[in-house]
Amino acid sequence: MVIFGLTGSIGMGKTTAAGMLRRLGVPVHDADRTVHRLLGAGGGAVAAVRAAFGPGVVGADGGIDRRLLGARVFRDPAALACLERILHPLVRQAERRFLATAARRRNRVVALDVPLLFETNGTRRVDATVVVSAPVFVQRARVLARPGMTAGKLDGILERQLPDVLKRRQADFVVRTGIGKAHALRQIARIVSILAVRRGAHWPGRRRPPLHR
Repeated sequence: MVIFGLTGSIGMGKTTAAGMLRRLGVPVHDADRTVHRLLGAGGGAVAAVRAAFGPGVVGADGGIDRRLLGARVFRDPAALACLERILHPLVRQAERRFLATAARRRNRVVALDVPLLFETNGTRRVDATVVVSAPVFVQRARVLARPGMTAGKLDGILERQLPDVLKRRQADFVVRTGIGKAHALRQIARIVSILAVRRGAHWPGRRRPPLHR
């Protein structure tokens, strides 16, 4: 099973690319969606986040209010690191369950949709990397059209992300999304066809020796 990492800076079209992969029959594990579930009502991270950041970040439904939590960690590296220590292990557990299911179904190619793939050394657990990219003016127009987004918030987000030019240099494949969806879909289909005939090296991964009692 070939595992590839799908990534790209905010506003580059990664969500659209992930949807195209699913249309092509490629299972996609969405790290952001997993985080939303973990922070939602009854989610596996709610208790730990509440203990770390206080009841002020809990919403009316009992889940974590991501807007309030985001305000707490925005431009606060220590708070952000604390949140990541809670979330990252839980996301990785969900990722391993996803990969195990895909392996049982004999999927040849699967994708891990990870926004900070390069920034968190996620390349060590994938066989290839695919970066979604678009011109800066397209990126900014897309992001600033989102409700509640401002130029200042966008700049703060981009400060935490590896610049697009460096991501493209490190990528095995680059998908250009500024020309239209049909063009992007053709690129993605070509990448999938290339990866489908390769042999993966990261699943099931290194097995741990049994514990001696």
